[in-house]
Amino acid sequence: MVAMTKRVKTFQITFTDPCKTFYCGGDKVSGRVEVEVNEVTRVSAVKVLGVGRAKVGYAKGKQRCRQEAEYLRYEEVLRLDEQPTENKNIYRKPGNKYEYTFGFELPQQGQLVSSYKGKFGYVEYFVKALMERPQQPPLECKKPFEVEEPLDVNTPDLLVSGMKEKKVTCMFIPDGQVSLNAKIDRRGFCEGEDICINAKFENTCSRIVVPKAAIIAKHTYQANGRTKVFRQKLSSVRGNHIISGMCDAWQGKTIRVPKIKPSMLGCNIIRVEYALMIYIHIPGSEKLILELPLVIGTAGLGSRSNSVSSQEGSVSNSSQSWVSLRMPSEPPSYTDITRDCRLDQPLTPLLDDFDGDDSPIFMTAPAFQFPPPPVYTEVSFSAAPFDKATFTLPVSPIRNHLC
Repeated sequence: MVAMTKRVKTFQITFTDPCKTFYCGGDKVSGRVEVEVNEVTRVSAVKVLGVGRAKVGYAKGKQRCRQEAEYLRYEEVLRLDEQPTENKNIYRKPGNKYEYTFGFELPQQGQLVSSYKGKFGYVEYFVKALMERPQQPPLECKKPFEVEEPLDVNTPDLLVSGMKEKKVTCMFIPDGQVSLNAKIDRRGFCEGEDICINAKFENTCSRIVVPKAAIIAKHTYQANGRTKVFRQKLSSVRGNHIISGMCDAWQGKTIRVPKIKPSMLGCNIIRVEYALMIYIHIPGSEKLILELPLVIGTAGLGSRSNSVSSQEGSVSNSSQSWVSLRMPSEPPSYTDITRDCRLDQPLTPLLDDFDGDDSPIFMTAPAFQFPPPPVYTEVSFSAAPFDKATFTLPVSPIRNHLC
């Protein structure tokens, strides 16, 4: 609702269904314009506009890049039922509440793009009402609404798996190389679903490397023939360190899709794409990176239970690494413990990780749970005299328990 003058008390837009969170292509947007005045006011017309547009704006040096695309344009002159058609000017009186109803259909699916708000651009939809008055500037108010175009990830091209393989010889490390290959079972996912990753890592260089994975959002803005790209890391996971000459494998390691907007692929000037980036952090060299494209949709497979089961069945999750040793169900005797497995330094830093805001990597010693001592048995002895032949000593009555 816009700030009112002394003459106008209320001028606002109300939707028929105020609880509706978003609209899709082909839906009807309807509501009413409410008007109340404090004194007699002459009104020449009340108009309503339905607008949907995308805008991009950013600075490129001294040049200001701007671009706009329109997806919805609707205009209607509203009138009351009792409003005479021959009289262009009508009078609004105080003490009465006037309502002008409106309604229009959105273009069909495929002709709109979802609402969006980014760093260098946005896609917005709104209804604007104009109240024109003779010899005075018109009053206006605006009411935004969200549009979400359905994006089904059950299509055949999004159900196929994606796989890539890459090798790199580390800079300043001539004695080896690092390689990885990764695979995901499909390309289309929805918010809250788990992405199941199968990957193999090999380290033949002399450095300690760390495998990681992250979901990346890529926002592309186009204006005045120029392109600006903004990348954002949304969520990430990491694996165990890999020392020289060793390999590691992820079998069903999962990363969950966070709460994000669906992919936006139909806009001419704004594009939002996602990717699963699997990479190896190599000290003293550039990262070895693989990117598997993702499409985040609004209708998914509902396979979170499958993802969870695959996660539980994984043998290479961080919780099932070499530090996750299982103890026997029953406590052993002390004779079964042959050595002390404790480390002198329970927390030893391996290397500094300069990957953004990630914390340094540490090697954590296994948290061994020593078993409780065996059950004590009490045996009573009777005092006996000293026997020179067998050299048997009498047991003290104070310590009559065997350890």
